[in-house]
Amino acid sequence: MTPQTVAFYTLGCKLNFSESSALGRQFEERGVRRVEFEQGADVYVVNTCSVTDHADRKCRRVVQQALKHNPNAFVAIVGCYAQLKPQEIANIPGVGAVLGAAEKFRLAEILTELELPTPGAAAGPGRVFASPISEAHEFHPAQSLGERTRTFLKVQDGCDYSCSFCTIPLARGASRSGSVASVVERVEKLAAQGVQEIVLTGVNLGDFGVQGPERERRENFTQLVEALDQVEGMRRYRISSCEPNLLTDEIIRTVAASRRFMPHFHLPLQSGSDKILGLMRRRYRRALYADRVARIKELMPHAGIGVDVIVGFPGETEADFLETYQFLNELAISYLHVFPYSERANTLAPTLPGRVPERVRTERTTQLRSLSEKKKRAFYEQHADFETEVLFEDDVTDGRVEGYTPNYIRVAAKYDPLLVGEIRPLRLTQVNALGLMEAEEAGITDYADFNRIPRIL
Repeated sequence: MTPQTVAFYTLGCKLNFSESSALGRQFEERGVRRVEFEQGADVYVVNTCSVTDHADRKCRRVVQQALKHNPNAFVAIVGCYAQLKPQEIANIPGVGAVLGAAEKFRLAEILTELELPTPGAAAGPGRVFASPISEAHEFHPAQSLGERTRTFLKVQDGCDYSCSFCTIPLARGASRSGSVASVVERVEKLAAQGVQEIVLTGVNLGDFGVQGPERERRENFTQLVEALDQVEGMRRYRISSCEPNLLTDEIIRTVAASRRFMPHFHLPLQSGSDKILGLMRRRYRRALYADRVARIKELMPHAGIGVDVIVGFPGETEADFLETYQFLNELAISYLHVFPYSERANTLAPTLPGRVPERVRTERTTQLRSLSEKKKRAFYEQHADFETEVLFEDDVTDGRVEGYTPNYIRVAAKYDPLLVGEIRPLRLTQVNALGLMEAEEAGITDYADFNRIPRIL
């Protein structure tokens, strides 16, 4: 088929967004124009996720909406859910092709070079291009560019861990990455294009360095951070997420001393109960996690720290949950991402005793999300009257434009078109009714003096 237009819908994580962007550029290189979802594209690409709940229902709904915009569109499904359930997805009415982890980066080639029918909603099962996950051993670099102010840069893929609740190793394969030199080269090109901030992304980012078909550990994440910190022209980096057992003292010290790496960390905890962490097969316990948070705050007192938590895991008693709540309440963290546990096929967790009722999972989720709001507001209020820098995004609502400080405080300021995509010095004032930090013009005039958030070097 020879499509003229393509549209994307992306579910899930930053990694998926970077890969959707890379796939879009492959289409554009073949002369296929990328359009908005509602414009009735010839080809729709749905990039799926298996981590969030109801992946099948979400996939079906997006396919249905795509075919409303163009009943004769060709719909291709990629991503984690496509690798885990290819035949199931192929039977969704209107799906033309399903591509697994090893095939998805051949999507543009397959659709433009193979003779595939245009199915529409009434056609039969879609074609499946999905190899066993063991064949997904090649690292495909990807990055988002043009869709957002910040660029999500994929530097690692796959995971060698075996957490009892997680399907990611089944969906993305073993840990693998590019080289430090190749990442630096990509960053230099992005800096030359005027990119202000790069968010380093991966499935298990701290495991960076496994390379080649032999899967040799040739480098490590510390070396990558140190090398990127030397790239001239790049203003900001963020580390999207790092397992606490892989967040070494060297990494923390490098970020603390850096003017380019932002004082912002996202550390998945999942549970504050050592018993539950053991059942989850996590590679740390709460003492190590608390130590990592304390070390960050020792070197960067104003660092923002986000936390992932799963509630309602099998075997989690009320006492276990309260232990988690108290642990989080006492930690110097900034916000939480809270997920109620949901069963995943082909994982160990559903076989464990002590299933937590859905109602209880919902109640515990609500309690922790309330705690998150309190933590976040307190963190914001600590920074009233601070002068710092804000990178503004293309988010304009009711005459206000929004952006982020180095330590990930969401800021709202009076809209000025010259602010969008720019880093500006501002004085933080107060938290508004929407939970955003208000800001006004700062007294800083020297760009070298922007970040007034103190750090202990």
